[in-house]
Amino acid sequence: MKAMISTLAVVLLSTTTLTASDWTTWRADSARSGYTEDALPTDLAHRWSWHPMHAPQPAWPRDERMSFDRAHHVVVARGLVCFAGSADGKVTALDAATGAFKWSFFTGAPVRFAPTVWKDRLFVVSDDGYLYALNLSDGTLIERWRGGPREDRVLGNSQMVSKWAGRGGPVIHDGLLYWAAGIWQSEGIFIRAMNPDTGEVVWQNDKSGGIVMPQPHGGANAKSGVSAQGYLLANDERLFVPTGRAVPAAFRRDSGKFEYYRLQENTKRGGTTAMLAGDLLYNGGYAYQTGDGSLIPDRVTGAVAAIPGGVVYGSADQLRASNIVMKDTKDRRGKPIKVPAHESRWQVKGVPTGTSLIVASNSIVTSGGKRIATVDAKSGKRIWSGEVDDVAYGLAVSDGRLFVSTASGAIHCYAAKSGAKSIVHRQRAADAPYGNNKEMQRAAAEILAKSKISAGYCVDLGCGNGALAYELAKQSDLFVVAIDADPKNVEAARRKLDAAGLYGDRVTVHHGDPADSHFPKYFANLMVSARSITDGQQIAESKKTTRLQRPFGGVACFGRPGAMTVKTRGALKDAGEWTHQYSNPANTLCTTDSIKGPLTAVWYRDIDLDLPQRHGRGPSPLFHQGRLFAEGVNELIAVDAYNGRPLWRFEQKGILDAYNADHLAGTAITGSNICIADNSLFLRNGSRCFRIDTVTGKVQGTFDAPKHADGKPATWGFLACEDGVLFGSTANETHIVKHAYIRADGQMKRQFSESTSLFAFDVETGKQLWKYDAVKSIRHNSIAIGAGRVHLIDRRLATDDLLSRAAARRGDPPKTPAVGHPTGELIALDAKTGKRVWKSDKDVFGTTLAFSKQFDILLMFYQPTSFRLPSEVGGRIAAHNASEGYRLWEKKVNYRTRPLINEGTIVAHPSALDLATGDAKLMSVPKSYGCGQLSGSRNLLMFRSGTLGYYDFTRKAGTENFGGIRPGCWINALPVGGLVLVPDASAGCRCSYQNRSWIALEGSN
Repeated sequence: MKAMISTLAVVLLSTTTLTASDWTTWRADSARSGYTEDALPTDLAHRWSWHPMHAPQPAWPRDERMSFDRAHHVVVARGLVCFAGSADGKVTALDAATGAFKWSFFTGAPVRFAPTVWKDRLFVVSDDGYLYALNLSDGTLIERWRGGPREDRVLGNSQMVSKWAGRGGPVIHDGLLYWAAGIWQSEGIFIRAMNPDTGEVVWQNDKSGGIVMPQPHGGANAKSGVSAQGYLLANDERLFVPTGRAVPAAFRRDSGKFEYYRLQENTKRGGTTAMLAGDLLYNGGYAYQTGDGSLIPDRVTGAVAAIPGGVVYGSADQLRASNIVMKDTKDRRGKPIKVPAHESRWQVKGVPTGTSLIVASNSIVTSGGKRIATVDAKSGKRIWSGEVDDVAYGLAVSDGRLFVSTASGAIHCYAAKSGAKSIVHRQRAADAPYGNNKEMQRAAAEILAKSKISAGYCVDLGCGNGALAYELAKQSDLFVVAIDADPKNVEAARRKLDAAGLYGDRVTVHHGDPADSHFPKYFANLMVSARSITDGQQIAESKKTTRLQRPFGGVACFGRPGAMTVKTRGALKDAGEWTHQYSNPANTLCTTDSIKGPLTAVWYRDIDLDLPQRHGRGPSPLFHQGRLFAEGVNELIAVDAYNGRPLWRFEQKGILDAYNADHLAGTAITGSNICIADNSLFLRNGSRCFRIDTVTGKVQGTFDAPKHADGKPATWGFLACEDGVLFGSTANETHIVKHAYIRADGQMKRQFSESTSLFAFDVETGKQLWKYDAVKSIRHNSIAIGAGRVHLIDRRLATDDLLSRAAARRGDPPKTPAVGHPTGELIALDAKTGKRVWKSDKDVFGTTLAFSKQFDILLMFYQPTSFRLPSEVGGRIAAHNASEGYRLWEKKVNYRTRPLINEGTIVAHPSALDLATGDAKLMSVPKSYGCGQLSGSRNLLMFRSGTLGYYDFTRKAGTENFGGIRPGCWINALPVGGLVLVPDASAGCRCSYQNRSWIALEGSN
């Protein structure tokens, strides 16, 4: 027995003075249904096109779930077409009939969502954290409201934005306006209901970001709740908030009370595009019951729109129309129930589908790529088709006109054929908006010459009318972030720079006090002041201004031409470095950085390189003198650690191919293929190691591993560098260990964990200094370097680790007792000569070494982490005097991570020991599920605990989370350089963490 669900209640804005044919919000109404009763003519013709100077700059261009800002989506009301720009933060109004320009208004940051119209007002939410109310007729500002608690700014998606960016697209339902600010749960998420006439706040929910709840990966809990990215939508009972890559969350519309967010149940589902039809919420190809968020069995793939009594949807050039019905079925206990389902009306092939879809009365408008078409809603018969300049992401219908928004930023209008000539409006840059300003031309040239900074972020404190910013942008590759206290200067600068084609793309101008800008610390490669040029006024040096200057070479250049003062900032005090896989050649897994919690974002950006699978456990990122280094499958990238700007790329095909597969042991056994010392980065690939300049990315030289006895090239295995000596090893290519998890895989044949020899080169001369041939074998994890010595373990191979042994034992019980690693000799060699300093064969049980130079102690232990080799039995740690080799102490200890050394403490989670004595120390670090390894600094431990987790030794806060992102499966969170740097390492994971991003966090100090 099937019963029809009530037909779609189409919202026609009857409570406003607008007409029913107006398209007043994204996808027509508060349900985001994409349905309008306004009909289209059957024979459409091109009427006009608008081409802006800048294409949209999407926040997350690589993530298909985050598609909200890939075009300039329009609203249409009272004869105006209104849209906003993600490149320039500008709201623009055009004449709907001709495309002629009417007015524009600048916000303080990118606008990523279409406006919403209410009566005579146009509401716009911006990444500057504000909701704006503009006069629809002329674009003048009526009022604005801040979403977050303060004016704090960060670099978000390469632009200066609010820490609480407006990413909850506004929606109006039943006379109330709803919007949201904030995308990082740990910063606070602010969801608001307001009276659109008065601006009065009806309710605010600012607690939902901090909910402790199950995370997308099963078994993981964290303090990481609702985010807000996407167009909000509403029905009479509930407000639905898209949460980025995850499913939407539901709130009571009348009170803002949090109702449900079924995140872990929908672990691989979600996205920013959502729609309501009847009692169903459509999101990411799935449909959910609005009452409780439960998933229904039917898939609804591709683009979707509502029609009375059902939906129409399409992908892969196939369009389908279905009724929404109630279907008899049984629950898990066999009890008869009714669930919503889709009953086919018709389907048709050969029409463009999958990109966008709306319904205009009896016509379906659909797009797939650049192609668009209209189809009869009753029969599915094609009516009209056309093609536009780029991917047609946005569709809207009003007053018999079809508006198409494309990825290029263009807007195209189609209407009934009339014989009128079509119009094309192309925006072009003005030649000289500032005239021939020789003073600023000279000043800019002198600044660039004196500072020797020609790329990166420049801050102009007191920018005036923007003339200096203009010249700097013209004469260099700088991105200028300007600020002025005078709103008239700000408006004038924006207009002139926009006319020049530079605004948003090369320069942004902000209103505020230059002496207290609220910009993020350390971001500026160059600091200037137009005011100091025009009237000689110097910017007062204070913590609020000098904090902006980038450590490790940021330059401040103030004053009139010919009398400029230049100050270069040096290294940051107490800034730790991470130059090897486990922080340093000694494997301490810990830096000396003094950063403290709580942690908060300072910059974030999208991923722009192809990464190896997270389960492949690729190499850790590295940090050295202000630069962050990370690897993709085919390239190495250097990024400015203080603003996220890419500096250079070094292409090397297949450098991480060996790690690009699921459930490999990865660097947990191989060690890294990169390390840094003295402004040189070393990268091994095959038999060769490249020496690369960390500043320029240029190759300075190469080293080849000593060949095998038969003259064949050897594979370079272990890699480290210290005190001008480059260390390497000859990998044992015949010792192939078993898969770390689930199954054996051919990729393990390139995961070399043992070597037959260890060798050293002089970095400057390229001369081989020495070579140590193992008596038995050297495990890469058992090499620790420091204080002029190389410490290693030489011992027989662990045959239980072998891939062939694993294959032979498939019929064994699942928990075959592990026998550990055969004992061997613990040896110290002179790092310069390779001569033996000391040797010990007393109960050499461990697989891994780490060295404390501060205490002259060498630790021996296992690596009993998740998905370990059978020989990593764990349970014991021993300490030796590193200079002479005698044992200091040995303990049986419960630990489940690779131990790290933090000054005088060993952190071997969940245990902690005194490094000198082995005595237990009191430490409790509760940790939810998360594979991966600890990384540490003087005051912090970083780890995966549902989301990014951390523990601050200086505060009694316990385990804390920075929510919304998923750390990798080994090491990708580095407490270094006064920040915590977290380049993405989640490739291949489809779990619905709300964001996938590179991010840098600052601490309270």
